[in-house]
Amino acid sequence: MVKLYERIRILRKERGITQKEAAAGLGIGYRAYQCYELDQRYPDIHGLVNIAEFFGVSLDYLVGLSDVRERQ
Repeated sequence: MVKLYERIRILRKERGITQKEAAAGLGIGYRAYQCYELDQRYPDIHGLVNIAEFFGVSLDYLVGLSDVRERQ
């Protein structure tokens, strides 16, 4: 099963943005975002929803429960 930190790293790189740009787009601090990608911190449910919306994927895809990216 793919982990959250792997998914957000992949999604960010596919979009071609830096961690700082992702953090700014999500309205969170750079260090908080960096900790998500390093698997040192986990966002709360509101953070997960924001990340899923930012990258345009479903929550199930984001957290590794599904390989289907689209929201249903």
